[in-house]
Amino acid sequence: MMRRFEVLRAQEAWQKAGAYFVRVQGMDRKYHISLREEFDEHDGDGCRYIVLTEYGFPVATCRFYELDEQTVLIGRVVVLPEYRGMELGRMVITEAEKWIVELGYTDICLDSRTVAIGFYEKLGYSLVDNKTILSWKFDCKRMHKELSRNMSLSAVHA
Repeated sequence: MMRRFEVLRAQEAWQKAGAYFVRVQGMDRKYHISLREEFDEHDGDGCRYIVLTEYGFPVATCRFYELDEQTVLIGRVVVLPEYRGMELGRMVITEAEKWIVELGYTDICLDSRTVAIGFYEKLGYSLVDNKTILSWKFDCKRMHKELSRNMSLSAVHA
């Protein structure tokens, strides 16, 4: 049976609730992250969320927000455990990149957990330097991807 996933650019409260649900279920319970620690100053009006649903049920998400006029930071990339290995992480990043291009940004940064660096490298991200950033319980590295303003949406990610 073919699985069918729908992409939401979460703008309404119920759609954002889907992003929050995936984050709490997919990471917070496993790593004992409290709600106060999970939700920060970036989870506000300037933050955008991609949510993937299967038959209306949220299963994967990511968020991004502006760092400056050219740059956004992608973060909180989470896939529910029972949906991992289905390329959904790739799908939420690709969908975020499409939206980012439409909004006119040219650069994306993210702080990858060290265990996920290879995943992001396959998506065209490069390490900024070898500096380790401690993000709550996780060792992370800053990664970067440059987008062309003229890049077609289909070329955001092959």
